[in-house]
Amino acid sequence: MNNATLFERAAAVTPGGVNSGTRGLDAPIVWAQADGANLYDADGRQYLDYHAAFGPIILGHNHPAVNQAVAQAMTQVDLTGVGTTELEIRLAEKVIEHVPSAEMALIFGSGTEATYLAQRLARAVTRRKKLVKFQGCFHGWHDYLLMNIISAPDKIGHKDPASAGMLPEAIENTIVLPFNDSEALEQSVKTQGDDIAAIILEPIPHNIGCVMPKMEFVETLRRLCDQHGIILIFDEVITGFRHGLGGYQAELSILPDLTTMAKAIANGYPCAVLAGRRELMMRFSSAGGDVFVGGTYNGHPVATSAALATIAELEDGTVHERIFRLGGKARRGLQEIADRLDIDMTVAGYGSVFVPYFMSGAITRYADLLRNNTEADTTFRREMVKRGIFMLPLAMKRNHISAAHTDADIDRTLNVAEDALKQMIHERGLR
Repeated sequence: MNNATLFERAAAVTPGGVNSGTRGLDAPIVWAQADGANLYDADGRQYLDYHAAFGPIILGHNHPAVNQAVAQAMTQVDLTGVGTTELEIRLAEKVIEHVPSAEMALIFGSGTEATYLAQRLARAVTRRKKLVKFQGCFHGWHDYLLMNIISAPDKIGHKDPASAGMLPEAIENTIVLPFNDSEALEQSVKTQGDDIAAIILEPIPHNIGCVMPKMEFVETLRRLCDQHGIILIFDEVITGFRHGLGGYQAELSILPDLTTMAKAIANGYPCAVLAGRRELMMRFSSAGGDVFVGGTYNGHPVATSAALATIAELEDGTVHERIFRLGGKARRGLQEIADRLDIDMTVAGYGSVFVPYFMSGAITRYADLLRNNTEADTTFRREMVKRGIFMLPLAMKRNHISAAHTDADIDRTLNVAEDALKQMIHERGLR
């Protein structure tokens, strides 16, 4: 069956034909196979994949060592729902070994679960209600933090819940601030610090592409949290493991109190971790504390074995060294093409991530991205998909390089990008 026929079946039984609100495409695609750096659809088309399922695929699709570890684990123990397994123990030990702030760890199935439990723990420890998040950061789909992500210009500076049905009390108790704005942070903590349980942020806000943090801002975060007894949470669901086994906190040398990780931790298998200071983590009910934690699938052998195999592949540093080099090559190459063609473009990114924004000027917070030419951004991505290079056709979304990508893949991507941009100049007058 082809894409159209299969998607018609999907739409008849699944709302919108997809199982997540961010999976819909203008031209429906039904994936049939994934291997290495490539995806294949039901029509038999091959795509060089830079979407990487929003980032988890760091080693490449269907990595043999990861799949083998999963298969072996399933011959030994499946779901028990009680006690623990050696796989769970080993994964927690590895997280603690590599992540600077981690003294204890709990294993979940998704990043949303990890951030949900992190904010619950922070509220219990501090006996406070309010949370601080930053405009443009995404921390999962629960009521407490699902707001002010991709906001319209008139919503900046105001509450912008992303879903109907959210509890008004949850929205009311969430404070939204501009990223990288130390002055706004200082003022907010000065006036409401005694009511703030936690400050949560993506160390690099990757849900709006790639906005790098100012060191002074991160240092201010840590200082204010220490002064006012606020729990600092780094949401490293994207940055953790993709930017290094220590997460981006290892690069910053600023330690949060709690860290959430998922995505690249298990190369696409459903695994997440909440890690943090021992005295905080011991408040969970699993240790006899008063903060309930549960989940039948927590620490599932499929997830834990995949994570351990992924870590084993990353530990000698060669994968990160290589994908960082390829990331730099992609960023420099795209920027050179845009400059040569006199296109208004800023190619941002870090490590294995690259993001072409159709704009110029400094990018330090979400409001700066309002200058991005959304139509050109989306058109470019669609043109790349037409040419067999899969970049998610949504403006500002990041592209990810995996260990399966090669120099030849980057060269091909740059050639295709130049062709697409030249066509956009010819047909749309892009400049």
